[in-house]
Amino acid sequence: MKQVSYKKLWHILIDRNMRKIELKEATGMSSSTLARMVSGQTVNVEVLLRICTALDCDFGDIMEAVPEGTENPPKKRFKKIS
Repeated sequence: MKQVSYKKLWHILIDRNMRKIELKEATGMSSSTLARMVSGQTVNVEVLLRICTALDCDFGDIMEAVPEGTENPPKKRFKKIS
């Protein structure tokens, strides 16, 4: 099964020197919706439309479907060298 990735959106924000909180304010989305996006969860299409309107882009510019388990791989833990 596939899952959603918003990495494209985060890259657009970086390119435009825009913070996530500024996107939240520009679109009127809630903090919980932004948190869902940051964690790679799905959100309402209406929110996606508001993002596309605010950034003057299309769905494919801000998100994509990726194979499950590839969006947020577990962080590598390093052994402490003494």
